Amino acid sequence: MNFPLFIAKRIYSTNDPNGKVSRPAISIATAGVAIGLAVMIVSVCIVFGFKHTIRDKVVGFGCNITVANFMTLHGREARPVCMSDSMMNVLRSTSGVKHVQRYALKQGILKTDDDFLGVTFKGIAAEYDTAFIHNNLISGSVPKFSDTANTGKLLISKTMADKLELNSGDKVYAYFVDDDDVRVRRFTVSGIYQTNLAQFDNALCYTDLYTARRLNGWQADQASGAELTVNDFNEINNVENRIIDKVNRTTDRYGEIYSSETIQDSYPQIFTWLDLLDLNVWIILALMLCVAGFTMISGLLIIILERTNMIGILKALGAGNKTISKAFLWFGTFIIGRGLLIGNAVGIGLVVLQKYTGLVKLDAATYYVDTVPVEFSLPITLLINAGTLLVSILVLVAPSCMVATVHPAKSMRYE
Repeated sequence: MNFPLFIAKRIYSTNDPNGKVSRPAISIATAGVAIGLAVMIVSVCIVFGFKHTIRDKVVGFGCNITVANFMTLHGREARPVCMSDSMMNVLRSTSGVKHVQRYALKQGILKTDDDFLGVTFKGIAAEYDTAFIHNNLISGSVPKFSDTANTGKLLISKTMADKLELNSGDKVYAYFVDDDDVRVRRFTVSGIYQTNLAQFDNALCYTDLYTARRLNGWQADQASGAELTVNDFNEINNVENRIIDKVNRTTDRYGEIYSSETIQDSYPQIFTWLDLLDLNVWIILALMLCVAGFTMISGLLIIILERTNMIGILKALGAGNKTISKAFLWFGTFIIGRGLLIGNAVGIGLVVLQKYTGLVKLDAATYYVDTVPVEFSLPITLLINAGTLLVSILVLVAPSCMVATVHPAKSMRYE
């Protein structure tokens, strides 16, 4: 029989009515571990959910990697680049690339009888992955955009629709000014989307690639560039390096130079801000581990003081300091284990509740989402549990060694 484990079980399971101190001490220590673990789980799930939600929204507008004209990416002049079938095949064949889609941008003005608004028209074709638009569509439908014909359809954001008082199915005129030439096009609002990312909702609407290309006066194989989606976002830099080796600094048949950049390069301020959230997570984890550790230390010290008589008797019967210390370490492990069970139940329960009910709301204008996003990760949760257990046990080593200071003769008279 494991004698220290046997003693620990008896101490933990005893219901001594005279133990007016130990029961509250055990409860407080258990609560400290449970609360600390629950806060850590919830915090990590919220930060992961928030980072990935915002990242997916930004990527939804610009994909992972953009291949475009060097002057467009690194200068202020919007110039086209040749996106022929051969170049598209080169991009698709690059290892790590999941999807490739062309696009063309054109600045214009949307005008109604009462108001007008400057926007950016993004021309897309049938190859464009519209899953992101469908997920954020709040009204109307997403038409089948074309690179060979003008459908006359337009997708606008809710911000634009509210400013211009437009609804799905309404007609709206668009004006395009080039030097001294003004061209007018009439569009039908096919659908309205909302992402709560003001940087995009205020400026971007979707139309046919054919229309944007014709308005720019470009050839049939020209576009603003191509957007690439990678298989694994964590490998985005490696994939871009392959694109750089294959495409960058090469020249198309019009004399334009190809270049590329990742989504982090396109919107560094957003991704830098998201990276700062990791620091918040580490601070929360450190604070909660300190809370759990201190409550465990104080709880075990109280138990040791209360059990001084028992320690003296065990020593008098021949038990060594190491054996008694192990007994109190086992006792602390029981408290930690119960705290971990309660903390997991509370933390995971809150995450599941928020995920499926959206109970906690946010101001979308400030946080870019209308509810607190959460993302549960089993490996991360297991690591948090393992870290909490390890740290809590390690901090108990010092107080458990206090049994060496207990003298058998004096302890038996201790009250």
